[in-house]
Amino acid sequence: MNKAIDEQCEAACSGTELNLEVLRDQRLEDGTATELADLFKALGDPTRVKMIHALLDRELCVHDLCEVLGMAQSAVSHQLRYLRNVRIVKRRKDGKTVYYSLDDEHVKQIFLQTMSHLLHG
Repeated sequence: MNKAIDEQCEAACSGTELNLEVLRDQRLEDGTATELADLFKALGDPTRVKMIHALLDRELCVHDLCEVLGMAQSAVSHQLRYLRNVRIVKRRKDGKTVYYSLDDEHVKQIFLQTMSHLLHG
């Protein structure tokens, strides 16, 4: 038997005793909510997750990422561009070679905390 969960308050509910005006003032601004959603959207693709994992503790060139992931350079470059646009990875040029690494320690910690959550459960 498949029961739907009722996600509404009971008819007699008059809300919590919290100051809702304070909560309204503290809510996320639309721009911040959009940026946060974009970050999680980027983490919602298995290929990008594998790229981030490969870059956790090292800088890699595009060729290395292609070899590690077994993907064509055009596909890797496309995903790296996406990750760069949402500030998950950064790049460094050395001559004609482009190296990628995680943008900062926060990205690494978000990834590791998420992995920890999955393994915990």
